This record gives sequence, C-alpha cells and structure tokens, in this order.
Amino acid sequence: MRKRLIQLVMSRIRFVYISIMMFGAFFGHSQESKTISGKIVDDESGEVIIGATVVVQGTTTGDVTGVDGRFSLIARPGDKIAVSYVGYERVVFDVIEAQSNYDISLVPSAEQLSEIVVVGSRNQNRTVIDSPVPIDVIDVADVAATNGKVEINQILQYAAPSFNATKQSGSDGADHIDPASLRGLGPDQTLVLINGKRRHQSSLVNVFGTRGRGNSGTDLNAIPASAIKRIEILRDGASAQYGSDAIAGVINIVLRNDEGVSGGVTYGAYSTAIGEGWEEETGETLYNVEGKNRLDGEDKSFDGNTYKLDFNYGLPIGEKGGFANITTEFLSKDRTLRPGFSWRKGYGTAAVDGFNFMINSEVPISEQTSFYAFGGRSFRHTDAYAFSRDAYVDGDPDASDNRSVPSLYPNGFTPHITSDITDVSASAGFRHKMDNGWNVDFSNTYGKNNFHYYITNTNNASLKAASPTDFDAGGHNLSQNVTNLDFNKFYKSIAAGFNLAYGMEYRTERFTIFAGEEGSYALYDNNGVAIRNPADQSPATDSNGEELPGGSQGFPGYSPDNVVDRGRTNLGLYLDSEINLSDDFLIGGAVRFEKYSDFGETFNFKLATRYNVNESLAVRGSVSSGFRAPSLAQIHYNLIFNNIVAGASVPSLLSANTSTVTKAFGIGPLQEETATNTSIGFTYNAGGFNLTVDAYSISVEDRIVLTDNFDASGLGLGVDAAQFFANGVDTNTKGIDVVLGYKYELASNSNLNISVSGNFNELTIDKIKNGSLNQFTFFGPFSQAYLKAAAPDYKVGASVGYTLDKFSANLFVTRFSEVILQDFQWVDSPATTQAEANALFPVATDVYEATTTVDLSLSYSFSDSFRFTLGGNNIFNTYPTPQFDAWTDQGGLSDSVQMGSDGAYFFGRIGFNF
Repeated sequence: MRKRLIQLVMSRIRFVYISIMMFGAFFGHSQESKTISGKIVDDESGEVIIGATVVVQGTTTGDVTGVDGRFSLIARPGDKIAVSYVGYERVVFDVIEAQSNYDISLVPSAEQLSEIVVVGSRNQNRTVIDSPVPIDVIDVADVAATNGKVEINQILQYAAPSFNATKQSGSDGADHIDPASLRGLGPDQTLVLINGKRRHQSSLVNVFGTRGRGNSGTDLNAIPASAIKRIEILRDGASAQYGSDAIAGVINIVLRNDEGVSGGVTYGAYSTAIGEGWEEETGETLYNVEGKNRLDGEDKSFDGNTYKLDFNYGLPIGEKGGFANITTEFLSKDRTLRPGFSWRKGYGTAAVDGFNFMINSEVPISEQTSFYAFGGRSFRHTDAYAFSRDAYVDGDPDASDNRSVPSLYPNGFTPHITSDITDVSASAGFRHKMDNGWNVDFSNTYGKNNFHYYITNTNNASLKAASPTDFDAGGHNLSQNVTNLDFNKFYKSIAAGFNLAYGMEYRTERFTIFAGEEGSYALYDNNGVAIRNPADQSPATDSNGEELPGGSQGFPGYSPDNVVDRGRTNLGLYLDSEINLSDDFLIGGAVRFEKYSDFGETFNFKLATRYNVNESLAVRGSVSSGFRAPSLAQIHYNLIFNNIVAGASVPSLLSANTSTVTKAFGIGPLQEETATNTSIGFTYNAGGFNLTVDAYSISVEDRIVLTDNFDASGLGLGVDAAQFFANGVDTNTKGIDVVLGYKYELASNSNLNISVSGNFNELTIDKIKNGSLNQFTFFGPFSQAYLKAAAPDYKVGASVGYTLDKFSANLFVTRFSEVILQDFQWVDSPATTQAEANALFPVATDVYEATTTVDLSLSYSFSDSFRFTLGGNNIFNTYPTPQFDAWTDQGGLSDSVQMGSDGAYFFGRIGFNF
C-alpha cells in the first residue's frame, strides 16, 4: 500500500513538472520588467482612493492602493494596466518604457459592472459587463450596513433575484442550517467557492418537512458577512469549468483585502403583533398569539432579539503589496414564537449564539511569486423547539400519549433540539508568473463541518422516572481536501485576444456519523437494561401493559448501528478557453473529465458566446452539460427516528442506500445526476442605465430525492415505515432573470439609485422513476409539492436609494409569488391510487397567496468614520396567508415559504471605519 502511494505521488509530481516544462518551452519568451508606481484619486474631489485594485491584465500581478492612494507593481513595457474600484469607471493604460510614474483619476460610475470577477471565466481580463454568462456582483458590506440583516442567506435572499433561502421550524437539523438554492434547484446543485476555491458542504442531510429534502447544501451562514468584499453569483451551469454541484450555478465569495479598521454594532427585534381572532377561527386553544400565552411563560411585544458585533482589521505586510485582513464576528439571536397548536407550542425560528473568525492574506515572495492563505473557524450553538408531547397519566386507559414520563413532566413537555455546529477551513497556495507569460496557481484547501446534537428538556420514556432529561445524541461530520494546479495565459496577439487555461483537481471527502450516549437511542426493559437481545428481553411497559417508547424524545440519538466512516476520492482535469474573434465577438468553451472512486467517470462540456451589437447592446448565450455526484451523506446516511403523524409517534427507518433493506425494495446504487443547461439573453448599458435579461432551461435527469414512507412493519426491524434515497425523478426548470439599474445625479451632492430585479421560474417533473414500486408511495403529491415549491413562480424586488450629503435613505419592495403545498393529510392517510389522490387534493391543498414586503432604512454619517442606521424589514408586518387547519407540516401558523413567518423586524446599527 505504501509503495503504491509513493508511486501515485511521484506520478503526479512528474505530471506537474512535464506540464510546466512543456508549456514553458512551447510558449516561452521573456521581456525586461520594471517597477511602476502612481496615485489613484477621485476625478471630482481629488481625494485619494484607498483599496483600488491595480492589475496587469492577463496576469495575477497587481496591487491595492494604500492610505495614501499609491500603488507599486512590476510590469513590462507594452503591458496593459487595469485600475478598478467599486462605484467607479474602470481605467486601462499602457506601460510606456520611458515612464515609471502614473497618476490616475477615476470617474464615478453608474454601476459596478466594471468589476473584474473571479467566477465564470478564467480570463483575468473579464468583467461583469463583457461576460458571456449572467453574473451578479453584490457589495455585501454596503447591503449589510443598510438592511440590518445579519446572515449571508438573508442578505442574498433580498439582493439576488434567483437566490432563495427559507427559515424552517420543526424540521430538525434544517432549523439550524437554512437550505438555500439558485433558480429553484436543490441546495446541493449550487457550487460555493471562496476566493475561487471550493468550499466544503454541510454534513447535514435535510430529511424532514423542509425545502431541499434529501439534499446537503453549503452553510453560507458559517461565513462572517463582515469578512466579505463582494459576492459573485454565476447564474449558469458551470460543471465543465468547476466540477460537481455547479448545475444551477456558482456562488463565489471574495474576501476583503483592504487596510484599516472597521466594524459595527447591530441590534434588532421582531414584533410579535400578529392579530387576534385565531382561536375563534380554529376553535382551538392557541399558543404565542399577540405575544401572549407563550411557551416560555413570558408576555412579549418583541422577541427574536438579535445582537451582532463585527470587527475587521486590515494591515499591510511588507512594501510590495502584501496584506492580512482579519475579521471576528459575534452573533446572538433569541428564538421567535408564533401561533401554534397544543402539539406545536414551540413554532418559531431557532435561537443562535455564534462566533466566527476569518483571515485573508497574501505576501509577495518575489517580483513574480506570491504566497496566499485564507480560512477561518465558525462556531454556532443553536436551540430549536421540537413538537410538543402531551401530559400522560400512568394508569389512565384513555391516555394515548405515553412519550412523557409523568413524574418528570406532569403537564407534558416540549423538547429542545440543540446543536453545536463547527466549521473550519484553511486554504493556502502559491501564484507564480513564469518568464514565458504563463500564470501558475498551486493550492490546497481543507474544510470540515461538524454537527453535534444535544437534546434537552426531554426524556427516554422506557427508562421511566430514572430517565435523564438531556442527552448527547451524537451527530455527523463531513471533511473535504482539495488540491488544485491551474495554468492560464492571455495571448494579446491571437485574434483580438485569446485566453487558455487548463489544470487538475484532486479531492478527497469523508463522511462520518458518530453515536450518542446510550440513553439517547436505546429502548429499555422494565429492569432499566438496554434491549440488545429482543428474544430474551421485552420493552418496558406502563401499568396498562402498553410498551413505552425508547430514545430521546424530539430527536433520537445515533446508535452504534448508525455509525458510518466512509470516504472517496476524485480526480478532475479541465481545459478552458476564450477567444475574442474581434472586439465585438467572443466565443468560449470548456471541457472537463472527472473520475470518482465510488461511482465512475463523467465528461462535461460548455460553449458560450457574446456579440456586441453596438457600444450599448450585446447578446449572449450558452449551452452546457452538467453533473452532480451523489453526496457521501446521501449514500451512507441512516437513522431510526420517531416521525410525528397526526400527533402520534411512528417508528421510522431512513435506510442507507448501501443497505440490504434498500436493495430489497428494488432501489439501486445512487448514480450521478446529469443536466443540460441552455441560456440566451442580452445586456444593455448606456447613460447610467443598465439592463440584463437572460432566459434559461435546465433539464436534470436522475435527480436524487428522498422517497416517501413504505410499510416496514414486517421487516422485523422494530419500525413501521422506511424511506430511501433514490435517483427518483427527471425535472425541467425554465425561467427568466431580469436585472435593471439606473443611477441619476440630482445635484453635485445628491444621487438617486433605482434598481429592479426579478426571477420568473417554472419547474416541471417530467418523470418519476419508481420502477415497480407504487408511484404514490415512492414520491407522492406531498413530496412533489415540496420539490416544486423550491422553485417559486417568481420573486421581484425593486429598490430606491437616495443620498444627500451625509444622509441616505433606502427603500426596498419585494413581491413573492403564490406558493402551493400539499399538507400533512397526505402523510396521515397516504394515497395509493389516483382515485384516492383525487379525493385528497381538494382538502389537502394549501395555497399561500402572493405577498409583498417593504423594507426601509435611514442612515446618517456623523463623520467620515461613523455612520448610524435605523430601519425596519417587512415594516408593515406582513405574514403568509395562514393555513390554520392543523395540518401544516410545521404545525404552526404556516409552512415554510419564501418570506418567512417571523413578521416585522426593526433594527439600529452604528458602523465605524478608520
């Protein structure tokens, strides 16, 4: 084994060496270089611009202006130098042999489309405005400072038209990590990068009533918002460029590299005013209405109190443009409580206490080589309520709920599902420009997510009065290590410019489930001994002779039988090129080969083009194939749990894809999802007005889903139901993205910014691949509705921003489309025939009407260093159309829909910048 490993390492070293030498010999030439320097200033005020990016086009050589606005870098005569800064027009100038000093004035821009982007193209001259595919660039620092939102998912929910992230309640792990998606596809069909490097996913599999059921997405909220310079969202299939998961697109998070000290303090809270009359309408005693009769025993007009402290410090390293940028962020958010029934007294979003740390750094080693490193650690402790357990009177023959130990909880109880979620990541590498003009980037990135459950305010009923009231329930983790070697070069002399890139990626992944303490999962006999031999032991019973359930209520712990420790490897090779046939006509293409150790090989391609009709109007389009490898969690995840159906506990099994139980139901090994993406659109940019319109179609075959529940009572496993992961459906998603922006200068000291963005979407299920299994049991209307609801018909946002001297105001209006779901009656009385389904549709269909929310914020800058912002989100306290018929999947006011169900949020923020 050791010999094979050495051979493998040596073969890769030879591959790298031969590649470098081959391309160095073939494309080699050299020129004398020199140091150039200068100052970047605002064209109107003459003030220096701090943090402007100065880059030698076609290379990674560059600098960022310091506090004096000056830059210094190495360049050759004839090189083109690009100068860019957010909010200003980009400037490009030629290096002249006889000149070494260049003072540049930047003109304020009506938009930020001139920003050089990392994602979507490996051409380092490519900007948003001349990209052949749609890309959003979001200034996170500016958005977070004005809208009061403290998590990345919620920031993007209102800033990006095709991004959707929804808060969950009563969905176990999904209460703690929000599922997020692009263009209505799954959370795991969007690739996330940081500084262009692949980010690890969460180890959580969304299982219960939630968006993205059966998926494992990337936890964006583990990244501190104050560490981010900008977020680039590529709204196009990119598997041929970046590999697995990029079916819907790519989110690239660019970390800050500026100098100085900045930060802020934010406080906000949610109104509990939701209106009265709910009890009369439902005929039930409700909890948490108008801040009264709350589960926590308090009367509150506001809850969900949110505190956020963020601090960023950037400092230069050396005199050649090196830097280190450090961010710390503390977040504390109380839970919210909204109207729910007696079996769902804790309906609302989870409490969170977290601390994040992130660093981004780069140090030049020589004129042509630099070392970079970035990474961080995120820790969050979360606390969410599970469904309530009624009081149980031992000896009462009419008492049906024996999940509660009377001596511990004489009035019943509501379990807390708490978790400790830890993410760590570290990426380091070298960038080098060879004498022949080739740029080399060698890096290694490691990341790990650990999700550990602790269940409190609970009991194991089979232990009776001896039961503890809190348990370590175990958990799961996912680690990923990625090694990249990338080459690229821009040829100015070929056509109107030709960029060539190629490289390799080697990735290892490992998924682990670790067991909790015995009481969290075990069923005990009347002697308090865990049952290990059912032939000789009988479950504990109450005085009526009824069997008592085992495991921790709310969430059962992982047992030794659930333990998993599996890994895999993947090798990817790609070739990526772009050629400007003329100044107006661009063609780009990419191919990629990948080989996975567990399911085989895949080959993907992409073609993209752009044509400038005139200086303002351009048309663009793309076609590509894509894929997503089944995650290790989808292949190996397994759990025996108690599903709550009609208020009763149903022992259920989620069987691993590799188990004999899964095979016995005729469900085969998971294969990769495959996709075909097509896109066509246009861009228009003139006089401060810009518009992009892009239509798309995404067909996904063999999409992995979590099936509905099959009868498992005869399997001898002690469960009544079983479900599985399977390549279960083919889907097609069609839609249009529209982004419009306009900036108008009212006077020398005031500006008006107007933007409108929208995503219009339709998802259809083309085929359900149930084989010989009953289609309604395999993937019935209940699950189909959840899949479709992840792709809402539309989301449209309009914003108006006004600035006058030190004062600014921002108004944002969002229109959410109608959402149609099927409620829990499908689970309580599952249909097995079309006739039974037709009878259920009229009574089990829940319609959440289209809704509009309004956000408003007002800011005042006391000085160049301090700004105060006061505002509110959803200021008119709009809620989803209530479906209070006792059948909502989450058991409360409504199901999980785009706008959430927490109501109005009001906040204040003090920001500083030195």
